[in-house]
Amino acid sequence: MNSKLSETHQKAICSQLGHVQLKLLYKASVHGYTAAAFHRQCDSLSPTLSVGYNASGYIFGGYTTQPFDQSGQYAKDDQAFLFTFEGRKLIKYPVANASCAVRMMSNCGPYFGESLVLINTGMPVVHSKAASYYPFNAAQMHGNDLNLIECEVYQLVELTKFEDPWRTVTWNLEHKLELMNYIENYKPQISSVSQARVLLVGPVGVGKSSFFNSIKSVFRGHVTNQAISGCSSTSLTTQAGREGRLLPVILCDTMGLEGSNDTGLDIEDITSIFKGHLPDRYQFNPATPLDSDASGYCKSPSLKDKIHCVTYVLDACNISIMSAKMEEKLGAIRKKANQLRIPQLVVLTKVDEACFLVKEDLTNIYQSIYIKETMQQASAKLGIPLSCIVPVRNYTETLDLDVNCDILLLSALTQMLRSADNFYDDFSDQLSTLQTRE
Repeated sequence: MNSKLSETHQKAICSQLGHVQLKLLYKASVHGYTAAAFHRQCDSLSPTLSVGYNASGYIFGGYTTQPFDQSGQYAKDDQAFLFTFEGRKLIKYPVANASCAVRMMSNCGPYFGESLVLINTGMPVVHSKAASYYPFNAAQMHGNDLNLIECEVYQLVELTKFEDPWRTVTWNLEHKLELMNYIENYKPQISSVSQARVLLVGPVGVGKSSFFNSIKSVFRGHVTNQAISGCSSTSLTTQAGREGRLLPVILCDTMGLEGSNDTGLDIEDITSIFKGHLPDRYQFNPATPLDSDASGYCKSPSLKDKIHCVTYVLDACNISIMSAKMEEKLGAIRKKANQLRIPQLVVLTKVDEACFLVKEDLTNIYQSIYIKETMQQASAKLGIPLSCIVPVRNYTETLDLDVNCDILLLSALTQMLRSADNFYDDFSDQLSTLQTRE
C-alpha cells in the first residue's frame, strides 16, 4: 500500500508536529470508500492526519489528537487543525471551537466539526462548510471541488532516532588510540604551564568523581575507583596516565553543589579556585568562604595555578527537573567564569540511564532524539552553546572497559584541552596588548 502524499508534503506536515513519521492506516482506493472501512482501519488510533485529494489537484484535510470512534459525540481537541497545500507550503486553519473539533460519526469518514467531512455517508465526496468551527477559505483549501479521487488517513508515530547521526564519531579501537595519543602528547601553549587545569563543577550525585575514575580507568587499562563517588567534602585534584606517566591535564574535583544557598560549595570559594588561591585537598566549609590566612592559601598564584577550563557535570536524567535555585547557582558560577574569561563546557553523564536507545547501543548517542533534546535543554539552562556540550557514560557498574564508552570519555577530555588552548590564546592576546601599551 503506497502513500499518495509525497515525501515533500509529509516532511512539511511532520515539521509542524515534532519528531514524528506518518504511518498509513487507511487508503480509500484500497480499503473502500465506506465509513465501515474507515472505522475498521482507524478507530482507537491517534493522533491522525486525514488527507483528501480531488481532481483539481488540491491536497487538503485535517489533524486531530483524538482517536476516532462511532459514538456520535463531539470530541474536544484544542490542537486540531484543517490544512491545505499551496505547492510545497502548508497552510493551516486552527480549530476555533475546540469543544466540537471532531465528531465521531458511524456513517462518515473523518469528520472535523461541521467544517469538513471526508467520505460522507459512504460516498467519495467532501462535505465542506467554512463555519465557526474552523474558519477557512474554501477556494483556497480545495478550489470548491468536492469530488474526491482518493482519501488517506495516517497515524503519527513518534520517532526516537534520527536517520543519520548529527555528530560524526568513528567507533573503533583505532580512533580510541588516536584520542589517547593526542591527549598524552598534548602540550599547553604557554611554556610556564605543564598541565591544563580543569575544574569539575556540578550538583551532588551527578557523577563528577565517577568521571575522574572513568578517565583514569581508560588510561590504566582497567576499571579503577580512586575517588569515592559522592563521598568527598574536599577538593580532589586528580591526575591519570599510563605506565606511571602523568597526563598533561589535571582534573580538579570539588564537593557537589547544593540547591540551597547555605549548603554546599560557596560561590566565593569557586572564585578562589578559579584564580588559583585554593590549596589542594582543602576542607570546604559552606558557612565560611576560603580565608587568605588558611594554611596553604596561595596569595600570588601564577598561570599554572589557575583554572584553564570549567566543566559543568550534569545528570542527563535530571536536566528537565533542575531546581530554580540550582540554575541560579550555576548561573552565578558561569558569570564569574565569564568575568575571568575562562572557557566552559558541559559534560552530560548517565546518558544510558536517560535513553533506552543509548542503553541498548552507545553508538546511538548522536542519533537519539531524546539525548539531543536533553543537550539542548542543558544549553538553554546554562547559556552554553550546544557545541560545548558532550555526553559520556561513566564506569559505575561494569568491570571491563568498553571501546565506545572510552571514545566518549576521551572525546570529552579532548574538548577540555581544546578549551584550555582557547584560554591560553586569550591570555597571550592580553599579554601582547599590555606589552604594546608599555
